[in-house]
Amino acid sequence: IGRETADNKSGKHPVLWLLHGMSDDETIWQRRTSIERYAAPLGLAVVMPAVQLSGYSDMAHGGKYYSFISDELPKVMRCFFPLSDKREDNFIAGLSMGGAGCMKIGLANPDKYSAIGCLSAGITNHNKNEYITNPGMNKRYNMLYGDRILEGTEEDPEGNARKIINTGSIPPRIYHACGDKDFLLDKARYTRDFFNSFSGNPFGYIYEEDPGAHTWEFWDEHIQHFLRFI
Repeated sequence: IGRETADNKSGKHPVLWLLHGMSDDETIWQRRTSIERYAAPLGLAVVMPAVQLSGYSDMAHGGKYYSFISDELPKVMRCFFPLSDKREDNFIAGLSMGGAGCMKIGLANPDKYSAIGCLSAGITNHNKNEYITNPGMNKRYNMLYGDRILEGTEEDPEGNARKIINTGSIPPRIYHACGDKDFLLDKARYTRDFFNSFSGNPFGYIYEEDPGAHTWEFWDEHIQHFLRFI
């Protein structure tokens, strides 16, 4: 938790919920970046949970990690620490699997987060057809979703983005960055085009495609860009 600043008169810290990628765990952001140093001058609390290989989903065969991140964890952490529950003080970001995860969670809960930071990912990293046509990924799909219908649920971030606009909800602002040599670049560009299709940029969407790949050098730099964004 960053130090309290003079502007934080309530004593309640703003919070960044910072999500890891597929090959990582809750320690990775502290081990591979200077996130603590970046957050400290801002009085910003950073919560870094572990979700295994869940894709930030309520798994058909496994833990209910979407519910854990979006509901259970904030309630527990606010009992332990002086963390703000105000929408304007809560932000969610992540890389790779966590980048798609923060899109999923943030767009399904626009009342809880004022900004989303997606690094090296798309609004989804794999669609159903990609899962079904790849035997290994098919097993993963069944582990995550079973025979569940995903349309209209938290697992439908594009639908939830449209729902935010159609229902007049307040959209979270979105910062999105991907390296020009990243293997998920096509997913990032698809996402860029999706958000750019909304008239008037209601999500305050910003996309940066900079030199780089799927690396910690890129993420260490661009998490700082997100902190400036919020």
